[in-house]
Amino acid sequence: MSDEYLDSMKDDFASTVERFEKDLSTVRTGRASPTMLNSVQVLVATYGASMPLNQLATVTAPDARLLVVNPWDKGTIADIEKGIVMANLGLNPANDGQIIRVPIPALTQERRKEMVRQVRKMVEDARIRARKVRREYMDMYKELETEKEISEDDLKRYEGVIQKATDDCVAKLDELAKAKEAEVLEG
Repeated sequence: MSDEYLDSMKDDFASTVERFEKDLSTVRTGRASPTMLNSVQVLVATYGASMPLNQLATVTAPDARLLVVNPWDKGTIADIEKGIVMANLGLNPANDGQIIRVPIPALTQERRKEMVRQVRKMVEDARIRARKVRREYMDMYKELETEKEISEDDLKRYEGVIQKATDDCVAKLDELAKAKEAEVLEG
């Protein structure tokens, strides 16, 4: 039974890392990436609803400084363009009636430093989530020991396993953050 908790804990740590990777994909580097527009929500007048951009169009990056948005329904092109502007990504889309071109401006050194600060805040939030998972499972095993379902020696062993899993998760988060910081600074 308590080993099932360990499997669940590993899944929780893996989801913490996955969420952090997803968060990192929204941070702009100097290069164009279709994931930059993942957070864009588009209010589509004809559908009367707000939808994610990736449900309305294909986003490609034909070169390092350009994104091309190809709407499936050409009637939504103005709504998509407005959605990109409203997302406050610092991008200025231009449409030609068929596709939307989104030039990616070069990042200034000041903007790069701001993005590094953003990455550091994201990694700290992810570390907090990892520590929360550790605390949750430590408490769970202490409760099992209190209820005499596991021995005190088992509790110590499980605490060691939990701490090692936490350390591994935090190391992975730090590694991802360091790589993203380098990518932002190199641009």
